[in-house]
Amino acid sequence: MSDYAEYRQALLAKRRELLERVTAIADDKQRPASADSEEQAVELENEEVLSALDEEARAILSQIDQALQRMEQGEYGLCRACGKPIAPARLKAIPQAALCIDCAGKQESG
Repeated sequence: MSDYAEYRQALLAKRRELLERVTAIADDKQRPASADSEEQAVELENEEVLSALDEEARAILSQIDQALQRMEQGEYGLCRACGKPIAPARLKAIPQAALCIDCAGKQESG
């Protein structure tokens, strides 16, 4: 197994960024509602968008934590479906990737 220090740093940086985003979203949700009914409608739409962003951030955080765990176990960079190495270009683009490009494509189409 090669040294994955670069990928680890990218994962940790992305993790910090996502944790900041989740915290900011939680803070924004804590603001009191407006007294104006039109403003409340806009706030409700914003709340739905914030909830979707929060859900997405938490899902990626989970993927990052799993990737860091695979690093600890010496399984990082191997496809969880077929066991073959994940291409370095894919890991550079998506360091939390758990599937090679072929298996990811099969999963999306299936």
